[in-house]
Amino acid sequence: MDEIIKERALLSEERIGLIKEEQVLPEPYGEYFRRCARFLTEGSYEDLLPERYEESYANPAYSVSVFGTDMGRLLSFLAYELTNVIPFRAEKDTEEITKINEVFLETYGCFEQMHEDGEDIEKNADTLRSILYRYVFDYLDETVEKRIISQVDPSCDFALSIIKTADLSDLSYLEKFGEYVNEDTKKIAAFLNSLPEEDIQRMADTFTEGFRQGFIATGKELSKKKTVSIRYNLGFERIVKAEIENFKKLGLDVIIFRKALHPAEKKDLRRIGYYGELVNEQMDFDHREDSALFMDRAFVERKLEVLKNAYEKVKDKAAVYAGPAVMERFGEKQFEPVIKKECFALSKEQKELSTELSSRSAKIANEYIPADEISFTIISYPVPSIGSDFEKIFRETVRINTLPYEKYQRIQQEIIKTLEKGSFIEVKGLGKNETDLRVSLMDMEDKQKQTVFENCVADVNIPVGEVFTSPKLSGTGGILHVSQVYLFGLMFRDLKFVIEDGFVKDYSCANYADREENRRYIEDNILHGHETLPVGEFAIGTNTAAYAMAKTYDIFDKLPILIAEKTGPHFAFGDTCYSRTEDVKVFNPDGREIISRDNEHTRQYRNTDPVKAYFNCHTDVTIPYEELSGIAAVDEEGNRHYIIKDGRFAVPGTEELNDSLPDTGRQA
Repeated sequence: MDEIIKERALLSEERIGLIKEEQVLPEPYGEYFRRCARFLTEGSYEDLLPERYEESYANPAYSVSVFGTDMGRLLSFLAYELTNVIPFRAEKDTEEITKINEVFLETYGCFEQMHEDGEDIEKNADTLRSILYRYVFDYLDETVEKRIISQVDPSCDFALSIIKTADLSDLSYLEKFGEYVNEDTKKIAAFLNSLPEEDIQRMADTFTEGFRQGFIATGKELSKKKTVSIRYNLGFERIVKAEIENFKKLGLDVIIFRKALHPAEKKDLRRIGYYGELVNEQMDFDHREDSALFMDRAFVERKLEVLKNAYEKVKDKAAVYAGPAVMERFGEKQFEPVIKKECFALSKEQKELSTELSSRSAKIANEYIPADEISFTIISYPVPSIGSDFEKIFRETVRINTLPYEKYQRIQQEIIKTLEKGSFIEVKGLGKNETDLRVSLMDMEDKQKQTVFENCVADVNIPVGEVFTSPKLSGTGGILHVSQVYLFGLMFRDLKFVIEDGFVKDYSCANYADREENRRYIEDNILHGHETLPVGEFAIGTNTAAYAMAKTYDIFDKLPILIAEKTGPHFAFGDTCYSRTEDVKVFNPDGREIISRDNEHTRQYRNTDPVKAYFNCHTDVTIPYEELSGIAAVDEEGNRHYIIKDGRFAVPGTEELNDSLPDTGRQA
């Protein structure tokens, strides 16, 4: 370790140790710094749990009630930032701990000086704002570079070494990661330990084979790649360990990096990397727009500059990166956040800057890790908090994840034949579901050699079961409505979109009493700061076995997008499924080329202005079968060729899909 860092670390720790007992500052500031100092030296995740959050300084509502709006928001930002000391302690990252200690001490010293000078501390929020802004801005070089290196360099092996060397039968290994570990995490690890090795290997094989097949299906060369990243939730290490060995046989070293910690690297509520249990979802939600503190033109340009420099330093490693292999989980307790006026909130101008930053960052990343040279895979498993039937649901999920793709490939080809009879697709809801949509399809020049629907089986996107297309935007419109859906860990009730010429025109939900709160909830968490988004995908899920599982165990509201999208028709808002890979030819098993790889918007801008072409998001919203009156391909004469009618598949050759669906005899 650098001697200067050692000295800085020692000095900061000694000073913080004294602050824990000091009575220098007037209240309530003195108590704030004493409590924060104790957290920096002794704190744990227990201090952040929901039952303690009401009077936590990390809670913006509490801090604002104590210190006033401006100062309260800033001190809450700082208190939240201090929580990163816990994972840094686990990594023994003295440099990062010292940075956190020093910004805390700089703030304390500033308050001391204001008090000595007789100034009104509450009226000097701009001074604190400047300190915190500089903390984020001045460390951008190191922050961004570390993050990029961790994503492409397998020598950054903190988590990997734990998985490889720990005795996974002793659950104390979970504490070594520095993430929050609750009973759910321990239970899933213990459950996996109880399974025979052949079951673990089968799950690992499904995962890694899906990744390999992704390269084959798109004609990409896996042999040129050397690394792959596994992203997952703690508790699944036994499966991950088997996956590491599988990837090694494919010639790939595994990279496992932690979710972003620094405010400059976070993006709303998205967590990319590995992480433990969410210690306090409301806390994370409250701080989702903390970037309002520093999101300005100078920050955007500086971050883009250092991002480019960081990639340039690791360009050789980036060039051999094969892509992400993602393990998700589902079944956690549903979270409906409380929206608080005390939280930082991005202004309209800042949202535009944030969107621009995302787009330009993605463009830079694509220069070093071209999307048309990598692939991915994604799979999901339940956790014990899903209920008393956890073990049954887990085993049923494993079965669903390994369904025979040949059967679905055959059935889905029959669906595609019927879909292609139409000049557009009609989707209508049943009963209280107000869905009434027209989906325009791209024109084909040669139906013998071309198709607009992909016959999607279980390769990158596990489990099996959907046909999808990138709709033609012009002419696509109507109402999309679902009674409730769970997206990004958040519940949306009575969610409704009005679509015109392929773009979202209006939207609403019923989570909150106030209409504007509902709109902002959608803007932040589905539109991701964009004023509108196009319909990037229309798909029909065919995995009625997954539907039956959800029905049997009453877990529709707990299914992840990954499985939910296979249990009915769904629409994705944002980029198409072929984002940044539109020029890579893709073929269905019948040999026909899938030509609907873009839409009018991406076609107009992707070769001249990629930042404008892409939205860097893709959010699926699924209509359950039971809320569906019908899906029909409507031909030029107005004839309807039904794919689904009254919630059941109607195409000859798809009858066995209905074996898992209830025969309700409902009328549209």
